[in-house]
Amino acid sequence: MKDKLIKVDYLARVEGEGALYIKVKSGYVVDVKLKIFEPPRFFEAFLRGRNFMEVPDITARICGICPIAYQMSSVHAIENAFDVKVDGILRELRRLIYCGEWIESHALHIFMLHLPDFLGYDDVIQMAKDYPEIVQKALRLKKIGNEIVRIIGGREVHPVNVRVGGFYRAPSKKEIKQIEDDLKWARDFSIEAVKFLAGLEFPEFEQDYEFVALRHPNEYPFNEGRIVSNKGIDIAVSEYDNHFVEEHVPHSNALHSRIVNRGAYFVGPLARFNLNFDKLSDIAKKVSLEVGFKPFCRNPFKSILARAVETVYACDEALRIISIYEEPSKPYVDFTIKPGVGYGCTEAPRGILYHRYKIDEKGLILDAKIVPPTSQNLKMIESDLWKFSATYLNLPEDELTWKCEQAIRNYDPCISCATHFLKVHIERE
Repeated sequence: MKDKLIKVDYLARVEGEGALYIKVKSGYVVDVKLKIFEPPRFFEAFLRGRNFMEVPDITARICGICPIAYQMSSVHAIENAFDVKVDGILRELRRLIYCGEWIESHALHIFMLHLPDFLGYDDVIQMAKDYPEIVQKALRLKKIGNEIVRIIGGREVHPVNVRVGGFYRAPSKKEIKQIEDDLKWARDFSIEAVKFLAGLEFPEFEQDYEFVALRHPNEYPFNEGRIVSNKGIDIAVSEYDNHFVEEHVPHSNALHSRIVNRGAYFVGPLARFNLNFDKLSDIAKKVSLEVGFKPFCRNPFKSILARAVETVYACDEALRIISIYEEPSKPYVDFTIKPGVGYGCTEAPRGILYHRYKIDEKGLILDAKIVPPTSQNLKMIESDLWKFSATYLNLPEDELTWKCEQAIRNYDPCISCATHFLKVHIERE
């Protein structure tokens, strides 16, 4: 096989911008890089010296797609430092707003960003000409997720109602009830979507992944749980820094995370599905098993199915919470500020999101550490690209490039969270 250079300057249909470079020499892949050269965003530095009450609103600005995840990881970390326990209906309300974020984020990625790959379209606009009903329903589904975030969070993007100890204002029962009928429709459409997506053609590709996710004894994880993996990790969130490290690589301004003494790992919907299948609702489990999708799945291209099953779960869980919701007498719990270090980890739509804060006796942030899920997946994405491109080198150039971009989109990377920028470049000599 002759040496070749394949170059794609800008990846489409990912949140943020970036580039991929693959070099093939004498028929072998000799180099793969996700080149992220956007300057760092310095959010951790922005937080130093700020009052703890400002943190949820500042961290919400890191991402327009998953601001709830940043708010939830930050409030849980600060509450951990202050020994605050949020329970009862306020805890349920936090799960409900997280349901809204999963629904809107998963709908965006499944239908607008990833499904065009499987159906052979450049983008969802082209796809809509042949699949108008699916696109219309997908937009309605996303809008319902956004509406949950608006009702509880105060607005759809960068919500402002989340605070340490609970919320600034609790919605009334009437406000919560108004989305119930739409959610029933959303659950039905999500079930329909799982069945449709299960009929797609998935490339044959697997690796011996180490999947990492939260696991809670009583529920499918959103806000709380231990960090577990299929290869033996089972730790409290406070032990995260002993088991996971971030490192600089020369071609990326985004840090790459790895497991100490092991290497790359995989976070996100497929990891959660594999490690928490037994915690899904009966309806989500039933449709998953009906289409033959069950753990342990090691094909990353089937992440789109895991997202769809999680969308069914999020709709179902939201309906459960709405059915028991009563407006609390007070929208937050009282607490005392005290110095210390707090740890928080929640399940963003793309995987675990870790926060750690050191706080002084006045409640000022002395130090902050934030590890977004995309940084945790970057090393695994590069590993997939090495092995996938080597396996399918004989494909026509355009098709190989297309498949490599699709392989990246399996992870729904949010480059804006990790930094900002990425391009695709495959070189054959």
